[in-house]
Amino acid sequence: MTADAAAQNAVVRKLAKRPLFSRLFASGRQPLKLVAVPRDHVQGDRQRGEALLAGRFQLGNEMISLNELDFASLGVGGPAADSLQGFSWLRDLAAAASREKGARLAEALAGRWLLAHGARVDQAWRPDLWGERILYWTTYAPYILSSRDSGYRSALLNTLVRGARHLDANADKALPGLPRITAWSGVVAAGLLVQGGVPRVAKGESGLARALSTAQFEDGGLISRTPYEQALLVDRLALLRGAYFAAKQSLPDAIEAAAAAALAALHGVTMGDGALSSWQGGNPGEAGRLHALVEGCGLRARPLRQARGWGYHRMSALGTVLVIDAAPPPPPKMAPTGCASTLAFEMSDGSQRLIINCGGPAPLPTGLPPDLVEGLRTTAAHSTLIISDTNSTAILPDGSLGKGAEEVPVERSEDNDCSRLEASHDGYVRGFGLAHKRSLMLGNDGKELRGADQMIPKGRRRIRDAAPYAIRFHLAPGVEPTITVDGMGAILRSPGAPPWNFRVRGANLSVEESLMIDGRGQPVATTQLVIQGEVAAIGGEVAWQFRRSS
Repeated sequence: MTADAAAQNAVVRKLAKRPLFSRLFASGRQPLKLVAVPRDHVQGDRQRGEALLAGRFQLGNEMISLNELDFASLGVGGPAADSLQGFSWLRDLAAAASREKGARLAEALAGRWLLAHGARVDQAWRPDLWGERILYWTTYAPYILSSRDSGYRSALLNTLVRGARHLDANADKALPGLPRITAWSGVVAAGLLVQGGVPRVAKGESGLARALSTAQFEDGGLISRTPYEQALLVDRLALLRGAYFAAKQSLPDAIEAAAAAALAALHGVTMGDGALSSWQGGNPGEAGRLHALVEGCGLRARPLRQARGWGYHRMSALGTVLVIDAAPPPPPKMAPTGCASTLAFEMSDGSQRLIINCGGPAPLPTGLPPDLVEGLRTTAAHSTLIISDTNSTAILPDGSLGKGAEEVPVERSEDNDCSRLEASHDGYVRGFGLAHKRSLMLGNDGKELRGADQMIPKGRRRIRDAAPYAIRFHLAPGVEPTITVDGMGAILRSPGAPPWNFRVRGANLSVEESLMIDGRGQPVATTQLVIQGEVAAIGGEVAWQFRRSS
């Protein structure tokens, strides 16, 4: 027996307590069954699956031993706990193990969950967790329903049906946005796939339509404006799509349209390396995992370029990609850790990231100090202009967003030579009597980005003395800046792209330390270009340029 096999058997022996289980869930009810089993076209992470087989669940900086796992004491509310409670890890297990090998562990864990939470409604019955659980239990039924123990199979299926009934009454109590969409998706999936559930489908579709209409902009982006949640939205709707196909039912046009629009919005915030741009406390994630999701969701869509609601505008030309935040921050209720990032941008040349935002750990568990996590939400942690070290939208002591950028008019145009975007925000009007306007022009050969940041007098307030400002361009890890002799430019060298030359007019340029939160939620040291100066009540303008040397 190999070491991995021995480790897995040890895990199963510790988790599976069949005699106790059979006594608690013995039932004379007529056995239920699934009428169909969906196929998940998204490939899981084999490495994570192998860790599960070895008795470890890993997410971010947190590791939970499956040998000692007690679902009752695990609780809910944290990223790792919610991931275990929602059973999304079944996808990774299936990527690493055959049905026979994986089922031993999956059924042992499912049995342990039933012992802890199956007999009563408690915190693990939170509507979004039940929605996620139904999607994964039904899709990976071969891994959790292969047991010859009829008491176990009956208990799991009856608990699934009880969970669906619970969602009938409580799905709308889930938090608005992705949690409520997930809850109603579970209702529909249960209706499609569990024997006798057909009457539930119409109610579920109606609830899902309501949840989508209150969570999505018309362009497909979530109102939370959070890219990592957008990826989960695409995933949830893909799993639900699989349930319709398995049940040989037609997917309603409204759900198909919402899924396609969600995918286009997700494409719109990906960079040249295939991972996400960093917004609203999130990080790039894992390019491979995102690629598997996009390829496996069953839909195709072009990247959303002009997102009037979602707010992330995309400019691209021959391998050069920019993603710009041209909208106010999300409502606090939809994104409790929203960021003051208006008019920031990220830029990549092919697979090489050049200009970034610092990002954040979400949705991963993190060991980062709370003060640092809060600091990553500030305007200074994003590649944009900041006046007098003041956030463009206030971050209040309780962590919520206060007043700031509310109006963000945008104008775009395209011609044979370049793409242009002009946007402004009023986040500094109340405090300084100045509006910030950023103009961007990307040449159609992808070799040149010209920009200008204007501080324009607006409103009644006027500053008496000059106020300091800084325009920050955070550089991706591996991008090495060298300031030119005249101090008005820098050469940016990186391992994955030709050198880029940066020039600025009308202000001083320096290089300072910075950091980036990577796809594992860990900090990586890097640097930033900082343009500094002072602005008076009459306003001011700084022009700058990035140009590829070949």
